[in-house]
Amino acid sequence: MQTTTKFRLLIGSFLMLMLFVGCKNEAKTEAAQASSTDTSEEVVKQGQAFIEDDGSTPNVLQIAIGSPDHTTLVAAVQAAGLENALVNAGPLMVFAPTNAAFDALPEGTVENLLKPENKDALANILKHHVTAGNYSKDFLKKFKKLGQANDQNTTIEVKGDDVYVGGAKIIASIKAGNGIVHVVDKVILPPTQE
Repeated sequence: MQTTTKFRLLIGSFLMLMLFVGCKNEAKTEAAQASSTDTSEEVVKQGQAFIEDDGSTPNVLQIAIGSPDHTTLVAAVQAAGLENALVNAGPLMVFAPTNAAFDALPEGTVENLLKPENKDALANILKHHVTAGNYSKDFLKKFKKLGQANDQNTTIEVKGDDVYVGGAKIIASIKAGNGIVHVVDKVILPPTQE
């Protein structure tokens, strides 16, 4: 009789253990499903370019977004769908034309480039303003050419203390969390666009 009681206790314990493990796994599965659903919704809604982080140095996109002198550049980046490219780890060197630089283009140029059917041409022009690296204005004086993100080169010229990239003068430089932003006074057009 004692053996039967031990056997029943053993079977009962085993069943309780299986029930407990089964419930625990079900809870983990539900939590994992809820977590993956929440994560995918966030990515769709925000994307890497829109994650807010008050604790670190702003990236090149955040610097442009925060500048009242670069609203046209930001609109162009958004129209070309390049926001996420500008928040990558880098290092990225961005030559950021001011609103006045865009205003100096022939009338109607910016409006035409912002049309959805011209997205590729706009992206090509914007990529011509980006290169890998994190070089100061003084360090750029050592270069004659830079390879840009659109797989084309642009020239570097030094005139006194001034540095010109593709004919655009660097008028300010701002360090970013993923590189550097050189503010320029002209839109740098790729060789095929000039």
